[in-house]
Amino acid sequence: MEARPSFRGLRYFEPERDLKLRCRLEAMEAGDPIEIDTGGEDGVITYRRAGRLRFRIAGQGCQLTVFSLVGYGGGLFLPFRDGTSGKETYGGGRYLFDTVKHTDGLALETRAGSPEVGIDFNFAYNPSCAYDARWACPLAPRENWLPVPIRAGEQSFVEEPSA
Repeated sequence: MEARPSFRGLRYFEPERDLKLRCRLEAMEAGDPIEIDTGGEDGVITYRRAGRLRFRIAGQGCQLTVFSLVGYGGGLFLPFRDGTSGKETYGGGRYLFDTVKHTDGLALETRAGSPEVGIDFNFAYNPSCAYDARWACPLAPRENWLPVPIRAGEQSFVEEPSA
């Protein structure tokens, strides 16, 4: 609350056309549930693997696992880290979509009857814990660490000094 008067807005990379992609959503074995203890009010959040996205960025093969939330409102969730994490963007990674919070309409595009989806990294955003240590967030698992920098979407939050 005390930071609100000095808040100047969030910082974003310039939109990058090459980071709006069409890729195939491949079915995958859900496997054992993944439980992440947020350490906060949300407690333990349980996920299952829902599918895998494969794509290329700057000639490099990449893949991300899409998770299905078990409980906690359900929905799909896609956290990721990349070559900008901890430098230009939040160290714990960013989210591309979280359907329980209705952020999917901007970054996830599907076409009826098609196994392809559109993802747009220009809509990548920081988890709540990037703004305040009181928030606890599920972060990107190792399988969702991309080998390339994604200079699109939201940058690191920089708190302005109080006046």
